[in-house]
Amino acid sequence: MLTFNSRTALVTGAGRGIGKAIAETLALQGVTVICVSKSADSCGATAAAIIAAGGRAKACAVDVADGAAVAAAATALLAEFPIIDILVNTAGITRDGLLFRMGDADWNDVIATNLTSCFHWTKHLARPMTRARWGRILNISSVSGLVGNAGQANYSAAKAGMIGLTKSLAKEFASRNVTVNAIAPGFIRTDMTADFVGNPEAAAKVLEHVPLRRFGEASDIATLAAYICSEQAGYVTGQVFTVDGGMTM
Repeated sequence: MLTFNSRTALVTGAGRGIGKAIAETLALQGVTVICVSKSADSCGATAAAIIAAGGRAKACAVDVADGAAVAAAATALLAEFPIIDILVNTAGITRDGLLFRMGDADWNDVIATNLTSCFHWTKHLARPMTRARWGRILNISSVSGLVGNAGQANYSAAKAGMIGLTKSLAKEFASRNVTVNAIAPGFIRTDMTADFVGNPEAAAKVLEHVPLRRFGEASDIATLAAYICSEQAGYVTGQVFTVDGGMTM
C-alpha cells in the first residue's frame, strides 16, 4: 500500500488520457486532486467522476500555455489550499510536420503548452513545498524527448526540455526534500495516438519497434506516477523512467 498522508495534488492535462488516469489513480489513494485542463467540460468531467467515486477533487480550467493565467490560477488555488504537495505536469499537444513546413505558431504553441507550462506551474507551486520541506513534482515527458522523432521537432524539443528541467530542479530542490522526476511514455493508447492505433497498417509498423508488441495503456503510466508521488518514493529524484514496452532499451 502506498502512503500519501492526506496530500493535495494538481494534475495538468487531467481532462483526458494519461492526465485523467493519473488524477483518478491519485484520488483512489486518498489524494485531493485539482484537475486542470483548458476545457472546463473535460476537467469538470474528471473531477465529477472522482467525486462520484467517493474521492475529493476540484476542476480548474486554465490555458497552461498562458503564463499570466497560470499565475492567477496558482494564486487563487493557494488561497484555498494551504499547500499543493504534488504537481504533475501532463498537459501536452502536438503540431506535427517536417521542419521546412513547420510554422512559427506550430513551434511556439507546442513549446508553450508542453514545456513552458511546466516552468510556470513549478515556479508558483514549488515554493510552498520547499517551505514545508515535502513535495513531489512529476513531469510527463516522452520517448520522443530521448531519441527524437522525424516530423516532431517541436514536440521532441519540448519533451527533451522537460527532462533537462527535471534534472536541474531535482538538484535545486533536493535540500528541501522536494523530489522532481519524469516519466517518458512510449506509444500509449490515448486520444493523441488514436490515428495510428486505430489504423492496422500504421499500428503494425509502430509495433515492429516495440519488443512487447503491444501499445501501453494510460494506467501503465498512472500506476508508476502514483508510486513516484508517494511517501515511499522519497529517495527517488532526478530520474527519467521510460514506460515504452522496451522500445528504447
